[in-house]
Amino acid sequence: MFDEVMGLPVTRGTERHDGNTGRGVPCRLLALALTTALGLVVGGVEAGSAEAASVCAGRPAKTVKFSTGELRVYRTRDYACATAVAAKPGRSRLMSVRIQARGGRPVVDSGSFTQRAGPVTVHALNRCVRASGTISGKTGTTDWILC
Repeated sequence: MFDEVMGLPVTRGTERHDGNTGRGVPCRLLALALTTALGLVVGGVEAGSAEAASVCAGRPAKTVKFSTGELRVYRTRDYACATAVAAKPGRSRLMSVRIQARGGRPVVDSGSFTQRAGPVTVHALNRCVRASGTISGKTGTTDWILC
């Protein structure tokens, strides 16, 4: 007698009352895990594309475009997140991104980056935030938003 799912031989005494061996569920879970892992490896090749998922959680709240890139602000119920993304990634240049919740201190990420500064996140439940992003000396800012 053979297991219908995996084609493995079934020994007497291991059948459950419904005739299955019970090996099907763990084997299916293993197959699902391997398939998911393969999908992540293959899908990871496209992770650098322009349509790749954001590094910030939440939904887009505001985008400010400027000559060298754009400032992107995202929000969840409790948090606000910002990144500064270069229009032409590749060479290393000075970038910074800053976000501040009203009444709080600003959170800043600055340095020499090739593609993006950030993400920076602040707790913004029931609080307005403002953000700014600078790439190669050009800046994009928001007023108080998400109020």
